[in-house]
Amino acid sequence: MDGLHPADPRQVGRYRLAGRLGAGGMGRVYLGRSPSGRLVAVKLVRPELAEDPGFRARFAREVAAARRVTGFFTAAVVDADPDGPSPWLATAYVPGLPLDEAVAAHGPWPVRSVRALGAGLAEALEAIHEAGLVHRDLKPSNVLIAPDGPRVVDFGISVAAEATALTRTGMVVGTPGFMAPEQLTGAPVTPATDVFALGAVLTYAATGTGPFGTGSAQALNFRIAYEEPDLGGLPPSGLEIVADCLAKDPARRPAVSALVEELAVVSVGDHPPTEIVPAAVTATADWLPGPVAQALPGTMTVTAPVAAPAAPARSAPPAPAPVAAPAAPPAPARSAAPPGASAAPGGLVLRRTFAYWCAIAVLVLAVVLPSRNGHAALTGINDGTGPWPFVLIAALNAATCGLVLAVLYRAPAAPVPLWARIPHTLMSVFTTGLFAYFLYWHIEDGEVDRLGPGAWLFGLGCPVLIYSVFRFRAPGRRP
Repeated sequence: MDGLHPADPRQVGRYRLAGRLGAGGMGRVYLGRSPSGRLVAVKLVRPELAEDPGFRARFAREVAAARRVTGFFTAAVVDADPDGPSPWLATAYVPGLPLDEAVAAHGPWPVRSVRALGAGLAEALEAIHEAGLVHRDLKPSNVLIAPDGPRVVDFGISVAAEATALTRTGMVVGTPGFMAPEQLTGAPVTPATDVFALGAVLTYAATGTGPFGTGSAQALNFRIAYEEPDLGGLPPSGLEIVADCLAKDPARRPAVSALVEELAVVSVGDHPPTEIVPAAVTATADWLPGPVAQALPGTMTVTAPVAAPAAPARSAPPAPAPVAAPAAPPAPARSAAPPGASAAPGGLVLRRTFAYWCAIAVLVLAVVLPSRNGHAALTGINDGTGPWPFVLIAALNAATCGLVLAVLYRAPAAPVPLWARIPHTLMSVFTTGLFAYFLYWHIEDGEVDRLGPGAWLFGLGCPVLIYSVFRFRAPGRRP
């Protein structure tokens, strides 16, 4: 981060500025601090763009759409003023090492890390597209690497910038080597445009260079439009999906939802495929190559010109200004990543927990059902009720566990909602209490030795249930 220059503002909106994070075609990005001490990245639009009424209208629409993007791997827009003398927007500030700097300093990434990166980026694009946006400028410098996953930045306002650039110069906003063919030919830009850029970014991460090599903007754009990508540097297996992403025809590129599912499963050597949750990233940075994980930004104190003392904050390096193509003004500057409640490694543990318990429930059903008419050989129930209390409780628990498993599968990075957590918690407490009473009743009557294997199998599931409930309630955990 650079210090403020004499001509820089000291405050934008309610945010006191502490330094420069970067600059680009749309304006400059500053590190700011809210009155409560929260760090944000403030993007201030260039004066000449602010004078264009059409830009202001488009900027306001795109900012409104960007506020609807809530994906874990995206940069959250927390504030904006598109109608002020100088339009601006603010995103939450979280540390991150740009992907281009990480690869340049530490070399290409292994397949597992590239797939984990791709799964996170695909999930981010899915959230962006669901809000009705297309990024249009996904590139390595717009991807921040953090311990708990990548963050896609600079989305949601490129339409306003591109429309203004087209009006003034006849050019498009983008980065040579990472633009899709339709951006160069003037064809409609769709979510498939971002899929092409994702393929180029993953190629860069895996090989250290883009799929269309290096050179002038004109040379790169020609290769994108008329030549096939050079994927010879990719590993022989594990990244075959990249070629599909780089298809010239947008209709032949995979959907981002399919990419999330494809990239979130990794097969290493002779080991069976393992699922990445969420998208292979954890708070321990195990998804990253070792040198990159060690090089992530440390903590530093950033003091803004305010009376209150500054809180410790993690810093992100300044972003290089992107290049427009062909000969267009630079693309928007990199903004900071969103706040990141760390995705705890509890996701995998909880999945195993529920899988074990559901397996126990099914096993109990298989063991208990052969018992009939109060036969005590398997269950120990000798009051004429038969096995059906166990069968009913096991089925209900299997249902609530299955519900939570479905929620975790659909949104592995999100907290389990109350409508799924409450029935699971109630069933866990009820089941454990029922078994405790059942055990006490047999001990009281001196018949504990008569409890059959079905009852004991059922009892083994109770600690698993209680453990999972406490995992839900642990502060800061994101199952």
